[in-house]
Amino acid sequence: MILRVALLLLVLASRADALEKMYQKEWCDAVGGQMEVVLDDGARVDCLTRHYAVEFDYAHKWAEGIGQALYYGIKTGRKPAVVLIVGPNDNAYIKRFKAVAKKYKIMLWKVEVDE
Repeated sequence: MILRVALLLLVLASRADALEKMYQKEWCDAVGGQMEVVLDDGARVDCLTRHYAVEFDYAHKWAEGIGQALYYGIKTGRKPAVVLIVGPNDNAYIKRFKAVAKKYKIMLWKVEVDE
């Protein structure tokens, strides 16, 4: 039973990662950005545009996204930004994100999904 649950969680995580990459590619291509830019320390910026260092994350990982975006902004000299993948029940996460983003000048874009 434990093995089945672990396998199911692994499959769901893999699916979530694949969807995140799909949204990332679609969005980054649309704005003319460069995907998966490797920094000098091996960290990877999800999408680097002329003005922004952009991190993609699901709404429930809003705080992690902010931390990564701030770091990528420092390392690249670009403005920090996050694209949150948002579902219909994610308003509380957006509210939290906006409270921090306002203070630290982090741009927010959203990809809205039905899941």
